[in-house]
Amino acid sequence: MAVSLKVEERATRPRSVRNQLRHEGKVPAVVNGYKVESTPISIDERDFSKLLRENGANTVFTIEIGGKKVNTLLRGSQMDTFTHRLTHVELLSVNLSEETEAETEINLVGESAGVKAGGVLTQTLYTVTVSATPEKLPEGIEVDISGLEIGESISIGDLPKNADYTIVTDAEEQIAAIQEAQELPEEDAPAEGAEPEVIGESTEE
Repeated sequence: MAVSLKVEERATRPRSVRNQLRHEGKVPAVVNGYKVESTPISIDERDFSKLLRENGANTVFTIEIGGKKVNTLLRGSQMDTFTHRLTHVELLSVNLSEETEAETEINLVGESAGVKAGGVLTQTLYTVTVSATPEKLPEGIEVDISGLEIGESISIGDLPKNADYTIVTDAEEQIAAIQEAQELPEEDAPAEGAEPEVIGESTEE
């Protein structure tokens, strides 16, 4: 289901305009894509962050520009390294009846039999690319690892098919594996009956 997002068209120059927007709690953004020419807009940072937390990054955002409603997906964003505040957002206009590709997170669920037996879980893939119509893009894909034994792994090709989306990532890509725990080498102990050497003690009589 699409979520309504309020945006405003903005000027691109001078540079002080963008600084003023950020001072007002707004984020400079741009929208382009299906039947939309590149258009500079601004978004309320607090409202947008709240919508992302509640609905996820693959949500369809319905915006209004030039008196026309446009369905969009979040295509990219930039964040300040120190303040962790959004500094720029890119929205992609989409056709709800056409498939598009997007990244989605992998979430491991369950406790594997191998871990219970003392093995170590290693996750090697954290996101995958999926293809679906915009409103059916998943926010995450759950991967059940409860059946994995020590020495076993699970790859993209092992995941069950889903009617809503297709995973584009290579089927041979490994997601996670269970490995044997490596034992730490024991410290060398002095031989039984041997006297420890005293550093600095003379051996001459």
